Amino acid sequence: MQKRKYQICNNCVMDTSDYLINFDYNGICDHCITFKKHTLSNWLKGNAAEKALAKYVSLIKNSGKNKEYDCVLGVSGGIDSSYLTYLVKKKLNLRPLVFHVDAGWNTQIAVNNIEKLVDGLDLDLYTEVINWEEVKDLQLAYFKSGVSNIDVPQDHAFFATMYKFALDNDIKYILTGGNLSTECVRNPLEWMYYQSDSIQLKDIHKKFGTKSLDTYPITSVLWHKLYLPYIKKIKVLRLLDFVDYNKENASELLTKKFGWQVYQQKHFESRFTKFYEGYWLPKRFGYDTRRVQFSSLILTDQMTRSVALKQLQHSPLQENEIKIESEYVSRKLGISMDQLDEYMNLQLKTYKDYKNEAWIYNIGAKILKRIGVEVGGKR
Repeated sequence: MQKRKYQICNNCVMDTSDYLINFDYNGICDHCITFKKHTLSNWLKGNAAEKALAKYVSLIKNSGKNKEYDCVLGVSGGIDSSYLTYLVKKKLNLRPLVFHVDAGWNTQIAVNNIEKLVDGLDLDLYTEVINWEEVKDLQLAYFKSGVSNIDVPQDHAFFATMYKFALDNDIKYILTGGNLSTECVRNPLEWMYYQSDSIQLKDIHKKFGTKSLDTYPITSVLWHKLYLPYIKKIKVLRLLDFVDYNKENASELLTKKFGWQVYQQKHFESRFTKFYEGYWLPKRFGYDTRRVQFSSLILTDQMTRSVALKQLQHSPLQENEIKIESEYVSRKLGISMDQLDEYMNLQLKTYKDYKNEAWIYNIGAKILKRIGVEVGGKR
C-alpha cells in the first residue's frame, strides 16, 4: 500500500493512520463531516429523547412481568456499562440481571468496580467463565495470523454468551453501554475488524489453532442481527443515547457514590486490552485508539482538541508499564517473551487476508443507516 502524505484533521485528532480517511478543502475529516451531517441529525435530544427512553422503559417492564428480571445488562467494569448500571437501577427502576463474561483477562480494578456497583445497588450478578484453554488457543491463533484485531477472542465471547443467555432464559432486552457520547467516532475497519464475524474467527483458528473449540461460544452476524431481533424478538438497546451522558460527570458520580475506580484509559478494564491498545497496536501497526476516543469526546464537547493533542504526544503506556503488561501476557499465554517478539515482527496482515463476511456487514450497515437504525460512525 502506497504511503500517504501525513495529514491530521483540523477539527478532531483523526489522521492518516486511518488509511481510508478523507479531508475536505478546509482540512476537516470525513469522521467529523459524518458526525455533523448524519449523526447529529439522527441523535434524539431533549423531549424526543425523553419520550423514546420512556417508551423503551415501558416495553422492558412489560416484557418482564412475572419474571425475576426484565432485562440483561452487560457489564465489563468500564465507565460506560458501569454508569448504565446505575442509571437502569436508580433512575429507570428496571430489574436487570447484571451479566459479566470472564474470558481470563479481568483486572482487579474491574472486578472490584463490578462488585461495588452490584453490592451498592443491590443487584444480582451472573458471571460466565469461558474455558481458558480454548480462549488461550484462540488468542495465540490471532497472534500468529498477523492481523491487527487480536482482541477478538474476548469480545466475541462476551456478546455470544450474552445473546445465548437472553435466548435461553426468555429475556427480551439486552442493555449495553455502547453510546454516541463517547463512541460517535468508530475505530477504522482496518484497525479493528468486526468481532462478531464467525467465519473469520473459524478460519483463523483452523489455520493457526491447535485445540478444538468445544465450549467456546460462537455467534454470527445473521444470528444476532436478524434471527434474534426479528424472529425471537430479542432487542439490544443502548439507553445511554437517550440521556445526557458525560463521561467525566459519570466517573465523578460513581466514584463518590460507590468508591468506583477510574481507569488509565478507556477499555483498560481488561489486562489484554490494556496491552493490546496501549502497546501492541501503536507499536506494530501505528494505530492509536486514543485518536478515536479523543475525537469522539471532542465532537461531543467533552474534550478540547488542544488537550487531546497534548496527551497524544505521550505514549499510552510508559516503558515500565509495557514491560509489566508484556510479561503478564506472555506468562499467561504460556509463551516466552522472545516468542511474543516474534509475533510482533510477523508480516502485517488484515482481515482481507482471511475468509470473512465483510460484504454482509457492508450491506447491513447501509440498510440500517438508510432506515435510521444506525446512527454513529462513517462506515
